[in-house]
Amino acid sequence: MFTGIVTAIGTIREVRQQGDLRLVIACPFDPATIAMGASIACSGCCLTVVDKGGAAGDAWFAVDASAETVARTVPGRWAEGTRLNLEPALKLGDELGGHIVTGHVDGVATVASITPSGDSRRFAFDAPEALAPYLAPKGSITVDGVSLTVNEVEDLPDGTCRFSVNIIPHTGEVTTLGALGEGQGVNLEIDVLARYLQRMQSLRG
Repeated sequence: MFTGIVTAIGTIREVRQQGDLRLVIACPFDPATIAMGASIACSGCCLTVVDKGGAAGDAWFAVDASAETVARTVPGRWAEGTRLNLEPALKLGDELGGHIVTGHVDGVATVASITPSGDSRRFAFDAPEALAPYLAPKGSITVDGVSLTVNEVEDLPDGTCRFSVNIIPHTGEVTTLGALGEGQGVNLEIDVLARYLQRMQSLRG
């Protein structure tokens, strides 16, 4: 379980296809604090540590991404040099700073536009039709592992929807969102509460 509060940015330094996709990710963590078998959210995708090494501040860990993981996340995301938002799993007693995040990617959205909004920037994303019922103004959404609040939602004629969020300068600096451009893809995870509410409503209908 996660909160969507990114603690570091990692970089994929090695990719090996060996049944599953073995990824070696460089990070500024202390390897002594990374447990074998631990879960780390990598740009919103919960992956399991299978190896680790390095030194404090210059560490690395390895994970295996299954074919299902690769298919459900942004195309081309798991390539050497890609920067990833990292968040270790919650520990009992940790502050819940964002919202409840499972690390299960529900779909991929595309950056539709980026516009200045005060000191912040407003990002509009086009989300697939299957996720449209789960997006609501002032609801929570996880974008590439970052917990954000939805500002507006527009239902489009083709059944998809466009939603917007504000990225403050701090968030843009400490995550990969600040480097996003129009047309790029992002991993989405809908709010877990919205998932259950939609299911309950569909059963009542």
